[in-house]
Amino acid sequence: MNYSPTAPAAAADPASVDADSAALAGIANGGATVDIGQALDDGPFTLLQKCVVVLAALSIVVDGFDSQLIGFAIPMLIKEWGITRNAFAPVVAAGLIGMGIGSACAGLFADRFGRRWAVIGSVLVFGAATCSIGLAPNVAVIAALRFVAGLGIGGALPSSTTMTAEYTPARMRTFAVTATIVCVPLGGMLAGLFAAQVLPVYGWRGLFVAGGVLPLVLAVALLACLPESPRFLARRTQRWPELARLLGRMSREVAPDAAFTDLREQRAEKHVGFTALFRDGRARDSAAIWAALTAEGLSVSLAGYGLSAYNLGGVIGALGCALAIARWGSRGPMLLCCVGGAASAWLILGVGATQHTGWLIAGLGLHGLFVNAVQSTLYALCAYVYPTSVRATGTASALAFGRIGAILSAFAGAAVITAGGAFAYLLMLGAAMAAVLVALAVVRRHIPADQAR
Repeated sequence: MNYSPTAPAAAADPASVDADSAALAGIANGGATVDIGQALDDGPFTLLQKCVVVLAALSIVVDGFDSQLIGFAIPMLIKEWGITRNAFAPVVAAGLIGMGIGSACAGLFADRFGRRWAVIGSVLVFGAATCSIGLAPNVAVIAALRFVAGLGIGGALPSSTTMTAEYTPARMRTFAVTATIVCVPLGGMLAGLFAAQVLPVYGWRGLFVAGGVLPLVLAVALLACLPESPRFLARRTQRWPELARLLGRMSREVAPDAAFTDLREQRAEKHVGFTALFRDGRARDSAAIWAALTAEGLSVSLAGYGLSAYNLGGVIGALGCALAIARWGSRGPMLLCCVGGAASAWLILGVGATQHTGWLIAGLGLHGLFVNAVQSTLYALCAYVYPTSVRATGTASALAFGRIGAILSAFAGAAVITAGGAFAYLLMLGAAMAAVLVALAVVRRHIPADQAR
């Protein structure tokens, strides 16, 4: 598919250096300036683009896989080392802190050095650290290695979702980003199946070694097959020949010496770096999204059928909400899911676990449907709110605040259950979803229906 060159913008923003460079280069080669935004957003969804999305999704699968391994290993470690479960509190905390730091740093790295190396580096870090846990002599070493693994686990999610967003046409972007996000619980479920087979035979050391090898193998595949984001390349004039070749592989033939601009986003890119998240009217949206993800960190922690129902409902809800956003935009579906999340938590307050187990499991599945519908599509909202120059930073910063919510939940959830039991905990979950409702209602730049389609 050929894309006609466009004339350079006549009155480019003075602060947009890349746009000016594109215009000057376009004049030098006869005015052949290609609008990368139009080529990507309105063009076909080719095999190469689909392969990139699959690779990004696989990165999230192994991310979710490795993040859950410690939970399956702790009971065996307690028995083998003769220690209490409380001794592993630093291990859990170190992993969560590492994830928060990794999330924040990965976004800045991806916007500065590229999405490709951010994804590959994250997978390599948590793969190598997870392998090393298999050789750990004590809890302190495991905690240190879980912190390092957390850096990679936290960095993979924002980098991979940014890559998915920038390779997917606008009409399919929300669904593609959401489908990438739901690979986190998918990886967790696969970790459970994997641990059930490996632990009895090879023990906890074998579990971590084998679990770490999987992402390392994927990292090799990413090195060989994962290209850089075309929108990132468009902002670096020295890499335009590489971008021209990449577009040719995506059925978008352009001249080898073509210049590139992004008319749809250049006005939104007056500033770069972390401070850009609070410039040009984005401060309120950034704060609201962060507040929403912090509250979302207060997640349910249940066992057996209840957890399975919660995760299954979450996958269905996330994909269903993404389809609804593609039709009606993000504001209505996300706010309705917030209401559903609060209502479903409060409706099962009076359901007895022993007398009405089936109803309780169904209620948890419904709650998981609404909660994960909001949580997963929040990353698609980030991809829309933030322009290319700070998209990874914005997504990563939001995710870092989500990790803060997870850390708080580890303490708040235990305290609430101790003080008031399951009744108080469900009240808290409903209140958390009500807080998310308020935060998302404040966001101005929701995905409109026409943009979603």
